Amino acid sequence: MELRPILSALLRSKTGAILVALQVALTLAILSNASYIVQDRLAIAARPTGADEGNVFFTRWYAFREGVDIPAMLDRDLELIRAIPGVRSVATANMAPLTQSGWNLGVSRHEGGAREETFNTAFYFTSESLVDALGLELVEGRDFRPEEVQDVEPSIANIEPKHAILARALAEQLFPDETSYVGKTAFLGDSQFEVVGIVERLQSPWAQLQDRGESSMIVPMRQLVPSSALVVRTEPGQQGRVLAELQRVMAAAMDGRVELGTTTLAQARANRYRADRALAWLLLSVMGLLLLVTASGIVGMASLWVNQRRKQIGVRRAIGARRVDILRYFLVENFMVTTIGIALGIGLAVLLNQWLIQTIDAARLPLMQLVIGAVLLWLLGLLAAFGPAWRAARITPAVATRSV
Repeated sequence: MELRPILSALLRSKTGAILVALQVALTLAILSNASYIVQDRLAIAARPTGADEGNVFFTRWYAFREGVDIPAMLDRDLELIRAIPGVRSVATANMAPLTQSGWNLGVSRHEGGAREETFNTAFYFTSESLVDALGLELVEGRDFRPEEVQDVEPSIANIEPKHAILARALAEQLFPDETSYVGKTAFLGDSQFEVVGIVERLQSPWAQLQDRGESSMIVPMRQLVPSSALVVRTEPGQQGRVLAELQRVMAAAMDGRVELGTTTLAQARANRYRADRALAWLLLSVMGLLLLVTASGIVGMASLWVNQRRKQIGVRRAIGARRVDILRYFLVENFMVTTIGIALGIGLAVLLNQWLIQTIDAARLPLMQLVIGAVLLWLLGLLAAFGPAWRAARITPAVATRSV
């Protein structure tokens, strides 16, 4: 088929073609960027914490009466919870992954007497095995020994741990040229500590983006404050029963305490990423509506072109054109308009992505995202134009040329 006659026909009726091309361009720009944001947000929401999320919960209790023997209270709580059937492990902890509240301190490495870059680090502390209680994967070194646990008074401002377990992400930041990290030393302020173990992954309570979300450390420390903050890991399928039994056991031994809150890591994940999922669904809805509007515009314009050219169609049919020739004509015409719109849309998508990078720190749009968007719009254009093109192909010469 000659493309020149089709292009000449479009140039004689430019307004409709320009509007459709601009609509396609705008759709591609928004579609490609929005779809990538959706993928990015859902990927962020699916990041693993490193913990056994389906079987771990975090519970906090506060003693409001005076004269509490805090070490005895903590030991009793641990003993009571360990005795509950279905409990696999329990440990004191100041915070848990995804709970959006906790400690954040600066950790650095000293080289040649000078302090190097300081990394903001999620600071977990425990008097038992938080590695076991969270279900973390210890990939190097060992867990803490009982004699390494320090009792820290709340009035002491400067915390000076001697040992620490690091998440791999933090270890790689502190020691970028190393492959083994156990035995290395780092600093919390001016206090030096030794790395005794590495866990594969431990997400922070805030689950920040990039490496910051896994920049975490654990130290063997028990802070003597009148509250119990405990991480409990249950056997698979036992979490609901253990939670109910824990409420009963702790209430019986409450002795002037109140529950500050209990949350499973699954609930914490849902709360942490609620906004991200809402944004993803909003963008998906916008994308669906935009595609529907674009398809409707293509259908409307193609139908208008068919009605305007009924006589020309009849003449072509009368001199031997087949139905497939008429069908092909309108599909090729639509393909040309869509291609022009896609070419404009690629440039617009890149500009929009640059603005998003500067405004909301979005990721750079990959080329494949543009390719997928272009193919989708080509298919959408062909499908939308097929109905009007098929009706044009079914017009008989007698009907089309009746008034000629």
